[in-house]
Amino acid sequence: MAHKDDQWVFGADIAAQPAGDGVTRKILAYCDQLMCVENTFETGAEGALHSHPHTQITYVAEGRFAFTIDGVTREVAKGDSLCKQDSVPHGCVCLEAGILLDFFTPMRKDFL
Repeated sequence: MAHKDDQWVFGADIAAQPAGDGVTRKILAYCDQLMCVENTFETGAEGALHSHPHTQITYVAEGRFAFTIDGVTREVAKGDSLCKQDSVPHGCVCLEAGILLDFFTPMRKDFL
C-alpha cells in the first residue's frame, strides 16, 4: 500500500477491495504498530468465524450485526464497540447493511 505511514489518508482516495460475499474493505491509515480498516457489509453478509494474532477493536459506524466473540453472540448497532484479544475466535452476520471500523495492533500484513 502506497499510503503506509502517511499522516493523512483520505477515504475517497482509497479503492474498496472485495473481502467476501457482500463485504468490501478499505485499508485506511496504518503503520507497523496500528491499522484502521473500513468494512462495508450488505445485509446477510458474514464475517466467517476466525482468529488471528492481532488485537482488534471494532466500532459499528452504521447498521446492525450479530457478533460472536469467544462463543458468545450479541447484537450490536451504531455506536457500539467490541474488543477482540489476539487469537480469540470471532465472526459476525450483518443484520442491517452497515459499516465496521476495525483497528488492529499490530497492522495486518495479510491485508496488504
